[in-house]
Amino acid sequence: MSVSRALPHDAARLHVTGAARYVDDIPVPAGCLHLAFGLSTIARGAIRSMNLDEARGAPGVVAVLSAADLPFANDVSPSAHDEPLLATDRVHYLGQQLFLVVAESHLAARRAARLGRVEYDEEDPVLTIEQALAAGARFEEGPRIYEKGDARAAIAAAARTIEGTIEIGGQEHFYLEGQAALALPQEGGDMVVHSSTQHPTEIQHKVAEALGVPMHGVRVETRRMGGGFGGKESQGNALAVACAVAARLTGRACKMRYDRDDDMIVTGKRHDFRIAYRAGFDADGRIGGVEFVQYARCGWSQDLSLPVADRAMLHADNAYLLPACRIESHRLRTNTQSATAFRGFGGPQGMLGIERVMDHIAHELGLDPVELRRRNYYRAPGAGGLSAPRAAAPRPPESFPGKMKHVDPATDLTSRGAVSDLAPDRARAEGGGNTTPYGQAVNDFELHGITDVLMRTSDYDNRCRAVGEWNARGGPIRRGIAFSPVKFGISFTLTHLNQAGALVHVYQDGSVHLNHGGTEMGQGLFQKVAQVAASRFGIEPGAVKITATDTAKVPNTSATAASSGSDLNGMAVKAACDTIRGRMAEFLAELHQTVAAEVRFHDGRVRVGSHDMSFAEAAEAAYLGRVSLSATGYYRTPKLAWDRIRGVGRPFYYFAYGAAVSEVAVDIRSGEYRILRADILHDAGASLNPALDIGQIEGGYVQGAGWLTTEELVWDGKGRLRTQAPSTYKIPACADRPEVFNVALWDGANREDTIYRSKAVGEPPLMLGISAFLALSHAIASCGARYPALDAPATPEAVWAAVRRLGHGI
Repeated sequence: MSVSRALPHDAARLHVTGAARYVDDIPVPAGCLHLAFGLSTIARGAIRSMNLDEARGAPGVVAVLSAADLPFANDVSPSAHDEPLLATDRVHYLGQQLFLVVAESHLAARRAARLGRVEYDEEDPVLTIEQALAAGARFEEGPRIYEKGDARAAIAAAARTIEGTIEIGGQEHFYLEGQAALALPQEGGDMVVHSSTQHPTEIQHKVAEALGVPMHGVRVETRRMGGGFGGKESQGNALAVACAVAARLTGRACKMRYDRDDDMIVTGKRHDFRIAYRAGFDADGRIGGVEFVQYARCGWSQDLSLPVADRAMLHADNAYLLPACRIESHRLRTNTQSATAFRGFGGPQGMLGIERVMDHIAHELGLDPVELRRRNYYRAPGAGGLSAPRAAAPRPPESFPGKMKHVDPATDLTSRGAVSDLAPDRARAEGGGNTTPYGQAVNDFELHGITDVLMRTSDYDNRCRAVGEWNARGGPIRRGIAFSPVKFGISFTLTHLNQAGALVHVYQDGSVHLNHGGTEMGQGLFQKVAQVAASRFGIEPGAVKITATDTAKVPNTSATAASSGSDLNGMAVKAACDTIRGRMAEFLAELHQTVAAEVRFHDGRVRVGSHDMSFAEAAEAAYLGRVSLSATGYYRTPKLAWDRIRGVGRPFYYFAYGAAVSEVAVDIRSGEYRILRADILHDAGASLNPALDIGQIEGGYVQGAGWLTTEELVWDGKGRLRTQAPSTYKIPACADRPEVFNVALWDGANREDTIYRSKAVGEPPLMLGISAFLALSHAIASCGARYPALDAPATPEAVWAAVRRLGHGI
């Protein structure tokens, strides 16, 4: 069977030889024009005047457009219609698009975009959390609150308490391929758009709005992206719309790509957070109650901030059964780039909050941090068993009965998290008390077994003793070791997005062509889905061709996000393949006078009773017999129901789990450090492709560790991003990965009926990098008696400052 085989990425050879084609590599027609935005130079104020004459007269310029020149909708937002393509009367962040230059070359457009003369009535920008709170600058009417039990009473009754605050920085996506789009005008006013996007249907929707045409007048194609990480879920809208509008105006192909500095200045980042916490616990470290107040700095427009902040709340428990919990979330509007989706989508920030609480409690009690975490884990499923052989999983609750709420027609239904879709009649799911703060039963908890195995394979106990002995000697180099678990919910929290379609053709020579709504950004989705199709037909994956994601082939797709790409599209492809296979089986059974159940597809052969033929021969016979060898497939995730306003329901189909142990060395004289070793055991269910999954885990860990260590976003007092280039923004390099890097997959099928019982592996591994951050804190703790209270990112400067605080009792 082709699934579960460790096959290489389908485009691996193309990637390493440079032959893989991205949007900027597509040959363009003669006369193709190039675009660039003129950007605001202040963060907040009214536009007094805008003189574009010098830009219009620049060499190579064909046209310069302002908001008044746009024919229809001036909006590129994914949700709230609050993000104009071109600013009208006000600017809201430094780098906002003011006008659009259309020129004969990329360089000519970029030069002319610097020539606009704009006068402003400048105002003081709202940049910080304190400023936003003082100004009442927020999204939604006030803080969102999710509660389970009476946290305040539980904390008051506890034997011990802690409280503190952690600052969590944002993160630049830094995809290798920047934002890019190409629009090709067609006859009859139609438009074909090539876009580097995770969400072709949203591009289609926004371009159609901007051109004043139905969605069938716009076709969007995405062959691949050179990385996305969430940064291409909504941020590509502006480029695609600009190209389409300019192409319609000029009748010529139009292309746009951001240079790296513009990309970093214009586009949104991961949301930075502040999390304040209070927790009450007993002498053994078992938490009785915990309160979190989460402050998310969202930027100037809503974008996807509401569902991001929701997911941070939904992951505030991480792996721990909290008897009483209160989570309060503030979504603050600031005059900075509009923060957007980033791998984990708020989950990492929420998890880091509870991991700080666990680490703080362990320090206060002098307990081993791993043992403390075990004591607070959710209960394992079954009658006390930790891992295989497993008892039958309890049946999870079915979807809550309810009806669709009224949806505002202005709401973009392709965006996630914009509305609450269900109103549950019951407040809480049944789970025997093993429930999350939002009431979902945890019936698939794997971390007891994962932790046991990882403790053994990483030699944690011996290494922990060795680290303690090393630090006891003193000296300038200190070591730290830390463990962190992950429990990550899989599904879009906007229920209607949990659906997918696929189109599959079998040709008469036995080759297979398929198309689905997922997009390929290097994660190996196309290879996994090809393996699914090959498995259904009993052929080799090489016989399956997946073509570019195309809104004309599969409509109404969801973004390739929320770690749902393989889950949704794999099941849709399976459904389509099974339809074709069923037709072939019925025809061949009738032809050879048997029943369809006796037809077998295996090893490239089709066996019908005593008759044996190749799959190609079977396909040709079916074609000659006038059997349809084309089918669509459709899948929607079952058992989901979620009310984001009340904070109750089952937003996730299942949970993915994992755990990591990281060891670091820190030079306390300078704050410089190295990650010496990482040991990871991660739950991918019955993996569709172990090689690709391990690659995702390795990359996720490094990206997560980078977010919490070297990657620092800095704005000055005027709202200008100062870390807008690789020279000032430091992503992890090859030398920053752990010197010893051990990654293994937890061997166990998904309890839910996913594609071949696999589990999502896109986002969950990023949170494994939290262990590196905690290891730095452990190393710093050897310099004094108090808890280090390290903030993120823990840059060398921040580590050095924390060491100084402990060493000098500051």
